[in-house]
Amino acid sequence: MRRGLALGLPAAWGAVAITYKLVCPLATQTGLSARIVTSALFFAVGTCLVLHVRRALLTELKQVRKVAGAAQEALIGPLPPKVDGLGVAAAQLSAERGAVLGGDLYDVLATEHGVRVVMGDVRGHGLAAIGTVAAVLGSFREAGHDERDLAGVLRRLERALARHLRQRSGPDGPGGEEFVTLLLLEIGRDGDVRALNCGHPWPYLLRDGEVVAPPAAEPLPPLGPFPLPAELSAVPVGLLLPGDGLFLHTDGVEDARDAQGRFFALTEALRDVVRDGPTAPEAVLGAVYTRLLRHCGGRPADDVAMLVLRNDRCAALPLSGEPVGHRAHHAP
Repeated sequence: MRRGLALGLPAAWGAVAITYKLVCPLATQTGLSARIVTSALFFAVGTCLVLHVRRALLTELKQVRKVAGAAQEALIGPLPPKVDGLGVAAAQLSAERGAVLGGDLYDVLATEHGVRVVMGDVRGHGLAAIGTVAAVLGSFREAGHDERDLAGVLRRLERALARHLRQRSGPDGPGGEEFVTLLLLEIGRDGDVRALNCGHPWPYLLRDGEVVAPPAAEPLPPLGPFPLPAELSAVPVGLLLPGDGLFLHTDGVEDARDAQGRFFALTEALRDVVRDGPTAPEAVLGAVYTRLLRHCGGRPADDVAMLVLRNDRCAALPLSGEPVGHRAHHAP
C-alpha cells in the first residue's frame, strides 16, 4: 500500500498537468494571463514532485541508518559500563563517509579465566573490512570463554581468519595480502595483566594522574601473512592496581593528521585528561574523542577505535610488582 501511494501521488500530479494542457481552453491561449496560469500550475506540480521525492529519499535514508545501527549493535554492540569490576567505555568512527561500521574491532568478556579484551584493526577501512571484523569477533567471543590461556584464543582467531579469507577469495585468491593487527589482554582478579600482541599498538596505563607509556616488548607479526610460532605464551606486562586505567586504541588515533599534516598527540591529550587524578572511563574517552575530531577536522583518514578500562575493584592489591609499561617522559 505504501509503495502504491508513493507511485500514485506523482502519477496523479502528472495526470493533472496533462489534463490541463489537453482539455482546459486556457492552456491553448497565448495571452500573458494564460501563460502565467500555465506556468504557475506546472511550477506547483514540479514543486510537489520534488518535495515528494525528497521525502521518499529521507525516509529511505532513515531506514538505511536504522538497519546499519542494528547491524553495528549486533556486530560491535555497546559494551556494559562494568565488566567484572572493571569500568568500561568504548567508541569507534569509520573513515568511510556515511558508514557507521569500519575495520576496527573490540570487545570485553568476563570469563572464568579473567577479563579478556580484544582490540584489532583489519587491513583497509570502511565497509570492505566488515566481513573480517565479524569473523574475528565471532571467534573471540567463543574462544575467549573456551580456551584456558591466551595462546589458545589467538590460535583460534588465526584459524577463523584463515577460514574466512579462503571462503571470501577462494584457495587462489589474494588472502595472503590480508592481515589483522590484534591485541589480546587477560586481566586477573588480582590485577595481573598478560598480553599477546600481533603488530598492534600497546595500551597506555593511566595511574595517579600520569600516563605510563606502552611496554617495550616486541610484538608478534600481524595475524594473517605469517603463521604463529610453535611456542606461544602470553607476555606478563604488570599489574592494574585499583584506580588504574588502560587506554587501548587503533593506529588511526595516533596517525590522525590535521590540515598541516601534524600527527595527533595522544600522550599529551591523555596527560591533560588525567592530570587531576583518576577519571571515569567515559570522561577519558569523551575528552580524547573530542580532541581527536577537532584535530582532524571531524573526519579522520583511517578508522578509529578507542577502549578505556579502569580497575574499580575494591580489594586492595600489594604494591609490589611492575606496572603495565613504564612512565612516559614529558616532552622538553
